[in-house]
Amino acid sequence: MTGQVAIVGAVLALIVVVGLIALIRTRRVVTTPTERAVHSTLHTASLAARSLRTGLSEESAREALPHLRTLTAAEAVALFDDEPRELAHEPAGDDLWDPALLGAAANAASSARGDQRRVLVTDPCGADSPVRALIAQPLVAGEVDVGVLVVATTRRPGPGMLGAVAEVARYVSSQIELAELDASRARLDRAEVLALRAQISPHFIYNALNTIASFVRTDPDRARELVLDFADFTRYSFRASGEYTVLADELRNIDRYLTLERARFGNSLDVRLHVAPEVLNVVVPFLALQPLVENAVRHGLAPKGGGTITITAADEGTDCVITVEDDGVGMDPELLRSGAIDALDPGEGAHVGLTNVDHRLRAAFGNDYGLVVETAVGAGTKVGMRVPKFRAGIHA
Repeated sequence: MTGQVAIVGAVLALIVVVGLIALIRTRRVVTTPTERAVHSTLHTASLAARSLRTGLSEESAREALPHLRTLTAAEAVALFDDEPRELAHEPAGDDLWDPALLGAAANAASSARGDQRRVLVTDPCGADSPVRALIAQPLVAGEVDVGVLVVATTRRPGPGMLGAVAEVARYVSSQIELAELDASRARLDRAEVLALRAQISPHFIYNALNTIASFVRTDPDRARELVLDFADFTRYSFRASGEYTVLADELRNIDRYLTLERARFGNSLDVRLHVAPEVLNVVVPFLALQPLVENAVRHGLAPKGGGTITITAADEGTDCVITVEDDGVGMDPELLRSGAIDALDPGEGAHVGLTNVDHRLRAAFGNDYGLVVETAVGAGTKVGMRVPKFRAGIHA
């Protein structure tokens, strides 16, 4: 009996050992060589993209070229701009490089047309040189030439290498094009802020100055306070820097605006503010609230001679929800559905401000963060926005 137990124990031990060996081998072979090669290539491409997404410059070229050299499996690579002027080469100071030959190859690729745009120069330095070929491939973003990629190799380039160089050049071109799109979007954001500032002038300044003038003789102290509020309002609205601000600053400027409007409307304009303290430092697009509040005053309350505006900013998990609500004349929801946000503001075109804010919210935070409008005839209007409390890359 004891012998049988010993045999059974030995068999179980053997099974455990075999199982452990199988497990170790299984864990060791997590990926195939092909999968590792794909992962390595994608990782290298992502490293190059970090620099190229800032645009094509001497600095971005120097940072990207080591990774592009790995992707092309070449001995040396260089990047030229659209002149073409050499921005950088890798390895720096390598004896493989003949500046005159490089420039000639880049110029040939840049000036060629049609199917001849890729330039292949074999034995460019003669039989005694280790360089067997130069491959110059234009970089094209959209339909515009933005530069040239030049590759040097010590072996005869076959179809595989020529195809790899073409794909790498196409990848570099796409990253430069994305960089230009990012820059264009930033310019558009600045233009939209300028449009909002220009819109403030005709819609608000005339009435504010008239209101202040009406107090100059009857109540000089009140007139002086309103002038200071007006100065602070315009100083903030026309500030030179930044497409973003914090909610606290935006609300402070809205308070100045409403102080001037209350002076015009008197006791017929009531303002209620409900703001959670924890969202005061949330980053929002600059002048995001001004068009919402102005729309409520001009098109919600002014036609009925006054009313109440309620501004709410609430903490909802990862988001901050901001609403501007009035108990004014409202509008037909069918018109809103047919004309989207534009229908909110017939006649004088202040819908440009609301559409502007909607576009800027979506551009900054994604399509889930546009304006939401609730309205009905005689029931007022409620316009809301949702912004993330934290978003990488966006700062006030």
